[in-house]
Amino acid sequence: QVQLVESGGGLVQAGGSLRLSCAASGSIFSINAMGWFRQAPGKEREFVAALNWSGGSTYYADSVKGRFTISRDNAKTTQYLQMNSLKPEDTAVYYCVAGRVFAAQDMGRTRGYDYWGQGTQVTVSS
Repeated sequence: QVQLVESGGGLVQAGGSLRLSCAASGSIFSINAMGWFRQAPGKEREFVAALNWSGGSTYYADSVKGRFTISRDNAKTTQYLQMNSLKPEDTAVYYCVAGRVFAAQDMGRTRGYDYWGQGTQVTVSS
């Protein structure tokens, strides 16, 4: 089992920045990818970003490319999502995810991620 705990959400004005953190613990050896999904009120959960530990490849949703950056610490126990130039449409609950994902086309799909955090609220005011 892998436990994930997010932090760093909050309220920010449009154009501002936030950094989300996700601390992983437990059987970390069993995973090879971590990422972020988000869900806004009345909308489906959507992919935001992911990082494959095997080689360090990163993946981003088109809506956040150039504004968000995913990274992790060297110990592989904490991942981050740096969010810049935030927009009101970025308002959502952000979920940290972890799992074993091998195909690039699966990095943005929920099915590869067995572990989910409790979510952290990000609100961007206009």
